[in-house]
Amino acid sequence: PSWQFVDVYGSDPELLSLVPRPVCALMLLFPVTEKYETFRMKEEESIKAQGQEVKPGVYFMKQTISNACGTIGLIHAIANNRDKIDFEKDSSLKKFLDESVPMNPEQRAKYLETYEAIRVTHESSAHEGQTEAPSIDDKIDLHFIALVNVDGILYELDGRKPFPINHGRSNVDTFLEDAVEVCKKFMERDPDELRFNAIALAAA
Repeated sequence: PSWQFVDVYGSDPELLSLVPRPVCALMLLFPVTEKYETFRMKEEESIKAQGQEVKPGVYFMKQTISNACGTIGLIHAIANNRDKIDFEKDSSLKKFLDESVPMNPEQRAKYLETYEAIRVTHESSAHEGQTEAPSIDDKIDLHFIALVNVDGILYELDGRKPFPINHGRSNVDTFLEDAVEVCKKFMERDPDELRFNAIALAAA
């Protein structure tokens, strides 16, 4: 199938039914608050102490470029579904993925810093948008992550974190609902916040 990004308007079954299936990735935009940062540190300590399963097929990269979380989220969403996506023959994103698959998360981040084609695309699409995109140096408190299903496990991929986060089992049929449950936890941690948005990479 061909794929498109579509808005997810809410977590109710009726609203989720508006999203075309299958869905292969979900991107969440959320506010980085003190509550979230406290949780993030505790989560990292807990996983380092207890361990978690991360399948070798998960493509994960660190974020070293300021305000590029949307680009990193997009790469995470596409990279972990590259077997399902038909790329254009001269796709710079496919070339980047093919060349960076053997690398570790830090090397992928460094490679992206020098990868002109994606940086230029990022900048040109930023200028095209209706909202002015932040400059690399602006202090931004909103952040994008990607949620993907790799080999039956739902992973949260966030370039600010040291590793992917395993959120348990999932499958093609329940992925959207499972991913939305993870999004709800973000909202529950910050009940006073309204700045949450989700988009799904769904069948066109």
